[in-house]
Amino acid sequence: MSKGGIGVGSASIVLVFAVLCLTIFAIISLTGALSDRALVEVEADLIKRYYDADTLAETILAGIITDGGLPDSVMGVEITYGWDYDQDVDTLSFTCPISDKKEFLAVVAADGSYDVLTWRMRDVGEWEFDDSLDLWPGFGDDDGFDLFPGFFFGGDDDDDDDDDDDDGDGGDGDGGFPFDDDFGFLFDE
Repeated sequence: MSKGGIGVGSASIVLVFAVLCLTIFAIISLTGALSDRALVEVEADLIKRYYDADTLAETILAGIITDGGLPDSVMGVEITYGWDYDQDVDTLSFTCPISDKKEFLAVVAADGSYDVLTWRMRDVGEWEFDDSLDLWPGFGDDDGFDLFPGFFFGGDDDDDDDDDDDDGDGGDGDGGFPFDDDFGFLFDE
């Protein structure tokens, strides 16, 4: 007697496959949520530090305005004086630290009006060039690396300048770029 329908073995295989797929999707979702949470925590900390520095800058500016003078430092923050050529006015400026890579810059007119000229966050420190990746430098390099050896610049690698034009293409006869005699200045180093 023969049974019709799906057997117990195939149903078990489908069930195991479905559970495996759901488990993989759950792990991927959890990993994404954890990385998003870490990113949000870093951003929230930066925003908190930004507003702390902004509050300190407001307090310093209020101290300068109420004292009426031009001090060298307020609340331990050094005040520098300069000239804004765009606004044609004397300026006072100070910075409040946000993190080791960012600071809050305040530039104010020192003419008694105390108009705010600059009030923003900026990056601190020098930018460092990262050349750790080993990238392909292009054609004509001296490193010995050739993506298409003998294809564009001829088949022989010797530097003899004999013009053996055996194939009649106008080149030097090495089977390379057909116009290397006419346009050789483009490829010479």
